[in-house]
Amino acid sequence: MELKLYNLKPALGAKHKKKRIGRGDSSGHGTYSTRGAKGQKARSGGTGGLKFKGMKANIQSIPKLGGFRSLVPKKLVVNLKDLEKKFANNDIITPGRLVENGLVKSSKAGVKILGEGKLTKKLIIKGCAISASAKAAVEKAGGQVILRDQASQEKDEKNKILC
Repeated sequence: MELKLYNLKPALGAKHKKKRIGRGDSSGHGTYSTRGAKGQKARSGGTGGLKFKGMKANIQSIPKLGGFRSLVPKKLVVNLKDLEKKFANNDIITPGRLVENGLVKSSKAGVKILGEGKLTKKLIIKGCAISASAKAAVEKAGGQVILRDQASQEKDEKNKILC
């Protein structure tokens, strides 16, 4: 048989008739129209998520989430060994200087200096939180620690003198 436009047909089984629902019992899809018997799913609009769940069922369907995330961001950590490498003797260390030297990315959340490593240089630390062991090591090396509230008090005293 020669293949012509008038004798082209789709392959066997490639075309299906649309399921015609609710067209009498003899069609096989009458009476309940493939929806089963009564209930919310049998009604119109009942398949878009069940609405009539009790409160307990709603709570049980939400997954349990463990843990806790604080709204207060954690301070970034710098160790004494890092200060020993990056700073010279008698340098003043502030959060801004730590950002400049690449020890922390940002000082918005605050910076805390911890006592890991040895410190031989005399450093002045201003406006950073500091652990007890780090403070002892800085003072032992001849340095000085000025806490954030002390630094702000010094600024206030300077402003009073200027006024």
